[in-house]
Amino acid sequence: MAGSSAVYTSCRPHARAFHHHPADQAQRGGGLPGLLPAAAWRRGGAAVPRASLVAARTATEEAVYEVVLRQAALVEDLQGRREADAGRRRRWRDEQVEQEGDAELGWGLLGDAYDRCGEVCAEYAKTFYLGTQLMTPERRKAVWAIYVWCRRTDELVDGPNSSYITPKALDRWEKRLEDLFEGRPYDMYDAALSDTASKFPIDIQPFRDMIEGMRLDLWKSRYRTFDELYLYCYYVAGTVGLMTVPVMGIAPDSKASAESVYNAALALGIANQLTNILRDVGEDSRRGRIYLPLDELAQAGLTEEDIFRGKVTDKWRRFMKGQIQRARLFFDEAEKGVMHLDSASRWPVLASLWLYRQILDAIEANDYNNFTKRAYVGKAKKFLSLPAAYARAALSP
Repeated sequence: MAGSSAVYTSCRPHARAFHHHPADQAQRGGGLPGLLPAAAWRRGGAAVPRASLVAARTATEEAVYEVVLRQAALVEDLQGRREADAGRRRRWRDEQVEQEGDAELGWGLLGDAYDRCGEVCAEYAKTFYLGTQLMTPERRKAVWAIYVWCRRTDELVDGPNSSYITPKALDRWEKRLEDLFEGRPYDMYDAALSDTASKFPIDIQPFRDMIEGMRLDLWKSRYRTFDELYLYCYYVAGTVGLMTVPVMGIAPDSKASAESVYNAALALGIANQLTNILRDVGEDSRRGRIYLPLDELAQAGLTEEDIFRGKVTDKWRRFMKGQIQRARLFFDEAEKGVMHLDSASRWPVLASLWLYRQILDAIEANDYNNFTKRAYVGKAKKFLSLPAAYARAALSP
């Protein structure tokens, strides 16, 4: 996969709304649930007067939007859910003590489990880990637990053992997810996420949908339209925003609706994944994968062979300008929502957003050569961005 985003840089019949047969999915496509007027991204990011951007949602847009609404509704029902889930967690803990004795729990001690999650986050997401130090201890640990689950899920299809992963293995991983949400974790990392799910109003659906994105990577290496690509981006990255906002929290003085904040979080995930895709065009093509809308390539006078040849032409530059502009639209929408997060959570999210958006600048600085040059943000720019993001995050919504 084109470098999926892990943590801002989670009712079975409802889940079936996303688990389409490949042929059915090709007919229905994907879409953007109200974050940007559909005409904006369907035109490949080309400049269009904002007032003219009006379009009805597709069936898949509505399905994704239902996940947003469902998560937003959980916030309103927080207290009842916390009490019920806390009781379930206590029962599981009592059973473990009864069966093994408290001294024998060892790895199951939640403090140790969260500490291990923090170590993983510190090793693989240093800047974000630094930002989590500003959060309350409870939120910080919860974000670590979600990060580790996302990373482990991504490693299934993008890690050293990915060649051995089958659809049945992902089915087992999903069953394991369901068990940990029911208070039956398999290991210490699961225990941390299980505890997090009992403390915060987190819905299981985004986690299931991320696993569905992994399933796509097992068989799908082309995306005919941006609709299809959007759905993939939602699965592997947009879901992360929906997992983490309940933990990050919404600012008490914010007048924004929970729905709009979750929409912005979803936009940030999409923006990050589109940026990954644009940065990694050459790397993905060498693996036989193209994560660019084929119909838009054709409209630009480009073919799959042009991607595999990896030559920067005027056609390619024009095409990339449109793709980059679309990604920036998503970043712009996301930034509005970041300012409505709880004050202690804003800085790591905003810093991550600014740093990732600068990758698009680096692609432009490389004259759109994302075939043989990897766009990245240098350490000097990173260090300059962090205090600026901190100052911006300190402002009221």
